Amino acid sequence: MGESSIGKFRKDREAQNALVMKYAGKTVKKFYNVDMNAYQPGALDRKTKEMLGLVASFVLRCDDCVLYHLDRCREEGVTDREVEEALAVGLVVGGSITIPHLRRALRAWDGMKGSRTG
Repeated sequence: MGESSIGKFRKDREAQNALVMKYAGKTVKKFYNVDMNAYQPGALDRKTKEMLGLVASFVLRCDDCVLYHLDRCREEGVTDREVEEALAVGLVVGGSITIPHLRRALRAWDGMKGSRTG
């Protein structure tokens, strides 16, 4: 997944979230708020929390969530080796059923590498 693909993902996600918020009641809005606040720095920094989100999403086999957390990991300065080790933990926990998701995750990560800043 190259920059144009991740750009399309971001644009689609933003549009879909806007639609959700158009219809959202208190429960949905509170959930989104909890989600946002869970990734704020605390005892763990954002980088670590994004890697945790990546592994959890990977084990749950949510490709959209994996892509979102890969994008956030990239923004937080996660290295290739850190992504590989995080996904290796997910593979151990999730088992062989996660292998197709591993392939897609690493294809996306590899495609994002050209869009790194710094």
